[in-house]
Amino acid sequence: MNPLFIFLVLLACIIAALYLGRMPYLRQLSSAMIVIILASILANIGIIPTSSAAPPLYDGIFKYIAPMAIFYLMLGVNLKSLKKAGLPMIGNFFLGALGIMVGVGIAMWAVDGKVRIGENYFAVGGMFTGTFIGGSINLNAVALHYNITKDGSLYAAITAIDNIMTAIWVMVTIALPKLMKKILPTKRQGAASDEGYENALSDNETVHPLSITWLLFIGYGTLMAAQEISKLIPSLPMVIWLTTIALILAQIPVIQRIKGSRLMGMLCVYLFLAVIGAYCDIPALIKNGDLALTLITFVLILVTVHTLFQFGIGYLLKQDWDVMGIASQANLGGSSTCLVCAQSLGRNDLGLAGILIGALGNAVGTYCAIIMAEWLKYSF
Repeated sequence: MNPLFIFLVLLACIIAALYLGRMPYLRQLSSAMIVIILASILANIGIIPTSSAAPPLYDGIFKYIAPMAIFYLMLGVNLKSLKKAGLPMIGNFFLGALGIMVGVGIAMWAVDGKVRIGENYFAVGGMFTGTFIGGSINLNAVALHYNITKDGSLYAAITAIDNIMTAIWVMVTIALPKLMKKILPTKRQGAASDEGYENALSDNETVHPLSITWLLFIGYGTLMAAQEISKLIPSLPMVIWLTTIALILAQIPVIQRIKGSRLMGMLCVYLFLAVIGAYCDIPALIKNGDLALTLITFVLILVTVHTLFQFGIGYLLKQDWDVMGIASQANLGGSSTCLVCAQSLGRNDLGLAGILIGALGNAVGTYCAIIMAEWLKYSF
């Protein structure tokens, strides 16, 4: 399929979502959710490819555009935000991660995974632990470790479910905190309003071509530098270096005066979300039949347990609903979707903390996954 056509369709989804998101009856749904839904529908009816036939364009957006969303939005970050939200965010992240691990054990027992998933049941549990604590990089690391990549149908089904759940969970962690703040407000409730997301997009900046050129130069120069540093120090994820450089630049007055970083950041976010929607490959699940149904049941139980840990225990501990939502997104999504969640909740003060715990998930996800897989192997 022509990549220009695919790119035009993704842009059309963004345009439509921005218009629809202004309508009173869709305002609470938000443009971020609408973009995912529209792209998912168009992908699954065959207008653009899904994950099973992902074009190089999708990889390019994940590799270059998603990191740029982080970079450009980080240029407006106040360093005090990390001091304010860092410890609660980290605590909620590990609470959610514990919920994932407990959920994997309960779900594996509930679906009788050893029988219904097959001899690789323990590796499947490890893969979902890895991806729901860290991300797809952890899922693939576990898959390679246990040679699941050689089982094409199983690997395809797991990947499809992971992509679909990522898209769904972005929407859940945007909508749930907004709803729960109205139903069960907590003592540590954030002061941000539900209109914060719309306000973040309402900057009527006059952007000069020179500003855009500078932002492109600085942004992609930073991305290249972060990639090279991560090669030299592979123990730390690339996003850590990207975020660190962005934070340093954000404190320089001459950089602060460059207009347009937020607008460019949000455009990158929307492109990233459109591809997440396109990755929702429902036909791939249907094709795998009984295995797909078992895995879907497994994931629903797993996510339910995670939700009870993250939001149930979090509520009992009087945690901020927004912090709980962003921490949960760090588990099931990652740094980029954490930033989307924070922006959509109008909590720019939590954006940096969300990115950092998303990177923390990348760092610890594989370790947790291997531990879980080995426990399942010898316990079932």
